[in-house]
Amino acid sequence: MKLNMKMTLAALLLSSQVVVAQQSNATEKLDPIVQSIVNETNNNSQLENLAFELLDVIGPRLVGTPEMEQANDWTIDKFKSWGIDAKKQQFGEWASWQRGITQVEMTSPRVKSLESMQLAWSPATKKAIEAEVVVLPNVNNPAEFTNWLKSIKGKIVLMSQYQRTGRPDYQVKEFALPENYEAYKKQKEEDTEAFKTLVKNTGYDNTTLPEALEKAGAAGIAISNWTGIMGANRIFGAKTKNIPMIDIALEDYGMLYRLAKNGKAPKVKINTQSKSLGTAKSFNTIATIPGKEKPNEYVILSAHLDSWDGAQGATDNGTGTITMMEAARILKKYYPNNKRTIIIGLWGSEEQGLNGSRGFVYDNPEIIKNTQAAFNQDNGTGRVVSIQGQGFVDSYDYLTRWMAALPKKVSKNIETSFPGMPGGGGSDHASFVAAGIPGISLSSNSWGYGGYTWHTNRDTYDKIMFDEVRNNVIAAAVMAYMASEDPELVSRKKRVLPDGQKWPEVKEPKRKGTN
Repeated sequence: MKLNMKMTLAALLLSSQVVVAQQSNATEKLDPIVQSIVNETNNNSQLENLAFELLDVIGPRLVGTPEMEQANDWTIDKFKSWGIDAKKQQFGEWASWQRGITQVEMTSPRVKSLESMQLAWSPATKKAIEAEVVVLPNVNNPAEFTNWLKSIKGKIVLMSQYQRTGRPDYQVKEFALPENYEAYKKQKEEDTEAFKTLVKNTGYDNTTLPEALEKAGAAGIAISNWTGIMGANRIFGAKTKNIPMIDIALEDYGMLYRLAKNGKAPKVKINTQSKSLGTAKSFNTIATIPGKEKPNEYVILSAHLDSWDGAQGATDNGTGTITMMEAARILKKYYPNNKRTIIIGLWGSEEQGLNGSRGFVYDNPEIIKNTQAAFNQDNGTGRVVSIQGQGFVDSYDYLTRWMAALPKKVSKNIETSFPGMPGGGGSDHASFVAAGIPGISLSSNSWGYGGYTWHTNRDTYDKIMFDEVRNNVIAAAVMAYMASEDPELVSRKKRVLPDGQKWPEVKEPKRKGTN
């Protein structure tokens, strides 16, 4: 009897909560098209399937790889299935490389598989190589280092700083005694400075040192580019031409370092089977929904399709890509009489310097001249929490007008800043800002983006928070709708920048790249 009463009370409470929620929603009167956007986003979302096809089936999308062009082709096919015309637009070409297996194991003083990954564009080993591991020496000057280089022929060199602990700072701060935490911070600072001095004394830096090691006959180079978060390492490009360059997880790297430092002469076997495929064309995917009243004026939905390839590129920038694709699908369905042409630009080679979006701006001056705004989403899986005017004097007027159409559930979380400062290169909105176009960054909540997923081996599908991404679909679609409906092209008047700063300039993209 008591159980039934509890169940009844719980049911009544749940029912009352639903009624309150329905009444709350009913009190907010949305534009009919906005309401359709919200309903479709929440009740018929395609985001999970888009993420599956992009991230699980295609995977990482390093510029120049077959997977990057596969992603271009997939996005075009998907747009066309929604009745949206799309094509590839070439902006350059890149060294074509395809990741293969990475197998690394310690063979002495005991056998252990190591968590590791070859760096992008790393040469393959062809067949497995086995060699002793050594660490960089403490030298006082370049002459001493040059002498040491004579001893590394046929050996694998550990090139990164040794970390005393793999625990993140916040965990040490939470659990250690205050005096121990202060001692830990002091030791960490000293270790960092000591390693900087060590590298400086070699006469090289982290960019030129691999070339010197390779020239001296090293069999391979291993680093551990740790982010400071347990398990997360950044995976960038190799700096060698003929020998493998790999990243090893902090735990395994530390073990090798200690063994080598203590005279145990550890040996490692490396087998990397990547492929160099010559040169490949580099493309943007450009999808277009023609305007019905002002077809020669444009609103752009922007995200970069490429990624680094240490993982799937889920939050950088799979989430931005699927956000803009889903927004386009919904706009095509519920905004059939779009006033201006809506362009969806999915850019290539953002990671090497905004090359795709810069190419689009540089190669399409007539479109850029008549662009109302470009809305860009890049930085992770979180809901949009910040919009600023990018240095345009009148941005307060039009952005607040467009944002007024957003559901309160979306807009209440967004902080604004006007007129703000022009973006200088952090993501693709900066390419449009440089051209004097309101390139609006839909900046999102972190969810650990900077330390955990940005360019790391942990940027995977499971890190996506789809409720947050649905929020961003609504934000992007509604803002594009409002910008399209605005009677006139908005003001592009630029603010006077402080301290003699200059407005960013339009830059031609890198048309040919290696790594």
